[in-house]
Amino acid sequence: MVLERKSILTRWKALSCNTASGQWEKLKESGLFSRNTQMSDQDSSTSASQTDDETQPDGETEEETEKKQGSGRNFSQSSFSTSLLAVIRIKQKYQALKRRRQELATARGGVDSLTGAPVKSSPKIFTFDGLGPSGCPTTTTSSSAPQKKKKRRKRRVLFPSSRRRRAPPRQDYNRAKYFLYLLLAIVFVQVYNAIENLDDHVIKYDLEGLEKSMKREVFGQQGAVDGLIHHLKDYLSTYVHNKPLVLSLHGPTGVGKSHLGRLLAGHFRSVVGDPLVMQYYVLHHCPQEAIAPHCARNLSVVISEMVERGEEEEKIPVFIFDEVEHMHEEILDTLWHAMSAKQSNEYLNAIYLLMSNLGQEHITRYVLHNSSRDPVATASGRYGHLLRGLTPVLHDTLEKRHLLWTEAEILPLGLLEKDHVMECFLDEMTQEGFYPDQNNIERLAAELEYYPEVGGRQYSQTGCKQVVAKVNLL
Repeated sequence: MVLERKSILTRWKALSCNTASGQWEKLKESGLFSRNTQMSDQDSSTSASQTDDETQPDGETEEETEKKQGSGRNFSQSSFSTSLLAVIRIKQKYQALKRRRQELATARGGVDSLTGAPVKSSPKIFTFDGLGPSGCPTTTTSSSAPQKKKKRRKRRVLFPSSRRRRAPPRQDYNRAKYFLYLLLAIVFVQVYNAIENLDDHVIKYDLEGLEKSMKREVFGQQGAVDGLIHHLKDYLSTYVHNKPLVLSLHGPTGVGKSHLGRLLAGHFRSVVGDPLVMQYYVLHHCPQEAIAPHCARNLSVVISEMVERGEEEEKIPVFIFDEVEHMHEEILDTLWHAMSAKQSNEYLNAIYLLMSNLGQEHITRYVLHNSSRDPVATASGRYGHLLRGLTPVLHDTLEKRHLLWTEAEILPLGLLEKDHVMECFLDEMTQEGFYPDQNNIERLAAELEYYPEVGGRQYSQTGCKQVVAKVNLL
């Protein structure tokens, strides 16, 4: 009986696996399933009878055997039908439960989408979705759409607590920094050497000694001396220039122009040598106008020789021209061509000093009219006012005389006061060996002529011009 049941189950499974799901339903509706089962029962009964005949013992009769076969056939049919019905009921119950769960899931998903709550997924359980009506696998795919994979959330970057110190970010190693530091060091050394060279070049001319001697021997012209030293330091700090230095000193008679020129000539002769310093007096070297062209040619030759010599020795020559107001037109033209910046390089390294009393009327008028403005002002402050007020006027007056003064820096010299004249007497008497008696100095100073007192000051009309003659009469 057990063998018969197993043979029927195997045949039913084979039949159900070979047929599609739709054909299986048709077979059940048409009653072929019952016929097949009856046929299979008959086949099984015949096979069972054959086996019984073969295995029937000798003591049993045919009636007994028929009774046994009939009871076995009824038992097999009843057991087979009950097991199949149980499988069908289980499948129907599962499909009903599955529909119920899907309806609940759709209803819960709608509510959750409104409230924003996450959708709960049902636990994975064993289902018969992939099996046919007889438990065999089917080829059709499920109608439900595949679920999307959830995106993985990036982990948050957690920093250490405030108790611990966070290590600063490490900077990248760059070799170019060292090259930059090396370049800066080279530039610094070059600039430092250039400054040292400038100082060495200025020290060679000993301008500090020149300044001290002029302040000691030139009276009442402190502002002019400061301006002259400033221009000389600025020019002599380098050797290569784009134009020569031209300084024009103007002032009334006796204010110290010639004395200043003698001091400059003596100082530069001791520094650069006598061949590189020329002191030119117009009334001495070229007194007549008839020989002015010849004087101009000789002056041009002397200037060229001195400039070439200075270029060879790497020194700057100095040309001092006194009494320029008596200089002829040909000589002025020669000087203008020599001072022009269009000359060759060797002519650009030279110093020209021009001494004259041109524009003395403007200087005298300005000093007398502006002395009462600031009576407490210092000497440098008064000279600053004098320079700002007289420079434009003197430029206009001198450029009308000749174009030479377009290349020149003008330094006006002011009038000397009575105290300055007394200092001139004291210095001259000391040099001549006289006892410097104060009463005698005041008496000699009172013999000179002065302008009317302005702002508590008395200005001399002749300056220190007559001091030497007065001392020689002692």
